[in-house]
Amino acid sequence: MKPFVPDTLPLPSLNWESLVRLIGEANAALARFDGILQGIINPSVLLSPLTTQEAVLSSKIEGTEATLQEVLEYEASPGPDDKKAEDIREIMNYRQALQTAVKLLEKRPISLNMVKDLHSILLDSVRGRDKGRGEFRRDQNWIGKPGCKIEEATYVPPEPLRLLEHLSDWEKYIHFDEKDRLVQLAIVHAQFEIIHPFRDGNGRVGRMLIPLFLFEKGLLSSPVFYLSSYLEANRDVYYDRLQSISTSKDWQGWIQFFLTAVLVQARRNSENAKEILALYDDMKKEISRITRSQFSIQALDCLFMIPIFRTTDFIESSGIPKPTALRILNALEKEKVILPIRKGKGRRAGVLMFPKLLEIAQK
Repeated sequence: MKPFVPDTLPLPSLNWESLVRLIGEANAALARFDGILQGIINPSVLLSPLTTQEAVLSSKIEGTEATLQEVLEYEASPGPDDKKAEDIREIMNYRQALQTAVKLLEKRPISLNMVKDLHSILLDSVRGRDKGRGEFRRDQNWIGKPGCKIEEATYVPPEPLRLLEHLSDWEKYIHFDEKDRLVQLAIVHAQFEIIHPFRDGNGRVGRMLIPLFLFEKGLLSSPVFYLSSYLEANRDVYYDRLQSISTSKDWQGWIQFFLTAVLVQARRNSENAKEILALYDDMKKEISRITRSQFSIQALDCLFMIPIFRTTDFIESSGIPKPTALRILNALEKEKVILPIRKGKGRRAGVLMFPKLLEIAQK
């Protein structure tokens, strides 16, 4: 099988008429979600479990098996013999790369250098760290069953000698004034996967670019739109639609799939965000009633930021004086607002969880 030669962007012809309905519905659903985001004072804090869940699901598409709860438990109290430690570190790297990208976007637009920076963070000290971390590949790669030869591959990405040519074209297209931004994003994501510029981590970096693109182009006021839930649930179709671009130039089918994904996920994200907002409002009253403390809001914000935590983490993150913080935790545990995962023993701090938030985040 010969290396694939990607289409030059922008695409010379698309049947825009067949996409009009989906474009309208997807943009409207995304705008409604952004309306909810704009009503949240600090979405990065309030929706932080959703960011971790996106990292979990995007990594799961690539074969990791850790859950949101396992990641948060590991962060609170890592075990030396944790069988899923490698998977969990990959997920934590994904989240760190996303957070770093948001800061970078304050200073400069999406670029090839930024993409390399994200890749470097993603593969830091995990599987694939020896596969050209933070560098575009210099050799030929291919996709197929584990251990297969290039002749048996299902897809062979562009040859390395032309890689920078294709990547430069891709980077220019990101800043092209396309007729519709969501169609543009569909093409940007697919073309990145087609080019497959890294030896490892292409899928995760490509999915990471989705909320970053929406944020940079002003379709979202905060980069917290996560598509991996839909893509993971429809993994086979996701791969088939991408494959159809290289086998039969079926960009229409891919774009329709992607717009549907945005439409469905925007509605789901809206429901999740509304539920989290409602939980926050309910808990504001509840925690104030239970604790009768001037620090009740600080305690609440801390529970949303780290829904699984050690008592020492709670004291440090909330900024509440230690005796008061311990009294608040005892009161909340007594009322079953928080539940113990592991009791404190000797010098080892206990680990607690805020289950209602985790239930929403894992939907």
